[in-house]
Amino acid sequence: MPLPAAAIFDLDGTMVDNNPFHIKAWQAFYERRGRILTEADYKTHINGRTNADVVKWVFEGEPITDADIAAYTDEKESLYRDIYADYIKPVHGLLPWLHQLQQHAIPIAMATSGIPDNINFFFQHVPVQPFFSLVVNGTQIKKGKPDPEIYTLTAQKLGVNPTACVAFEDSVPGVQSALAAGMKVVAVTTTHTAAELSMAHAIIPDFSNLTVNEMIRLIENV
Repeated sequence: MPLPAAAIFDLDGTMVDNNPFHIKAWQAFYERRGRILTEADYKTHINGRTNADVVKWVFEGEPITDADIAAYTDEKESLYRDIYADYIKPVHGLLPWLHQLQQHAIPIAMATSGIPDNINFFFQHVPVQPFFSLVVNGTQIKKGKPDPEIYTLTAQKLGVNPTACVAFEDSVPGVQSALAAGMKVVAVTTTHTAAELSMAHAIIPDFSNLTVNEMIRLIENV
């Protein structure tokens, strides 16, 4: 297999192990309304999805306007940033891995369901923004993961064929999204087990032992 045309990264749970803090933020959001959110419900209904889709699920059966979605999103994400600010750090091995990709002249992009404020928050705390030639976020798509739209849009903006790209994901909807776009997928087990992510081409605990040659070997041997 030749070098990938691009390496496309999800953000939450893939480049930072922050899903425990998203869970805490959503639980605080729920508690304000006298409700309870379990970790199982988070993994099944929230992780990897856009805030618009999540808010519609949280308030299923209730009338929800775009203004409501924006207000609830701001509330929850402010909680998340307040909770996580003192703890944010990259997944082990991320920075050396980005350096490797850069040294091989592989374009690097981000395709995240997250909002711009959270992406800026990430870049402020983790100094990797110069590696990324493109960032596509959840406000730029109509259909969230597991729909392939965000990955096909990212490839289109990069000017590359999706089937020549490798995506890095941590969630089941994210893996499904990248696969549906025709990409090779490397899953990171920060949130889900290897068994839950078994549809991916390769599964890793973090980026610490990954090399470009090893990545190619992993995704070729499926």
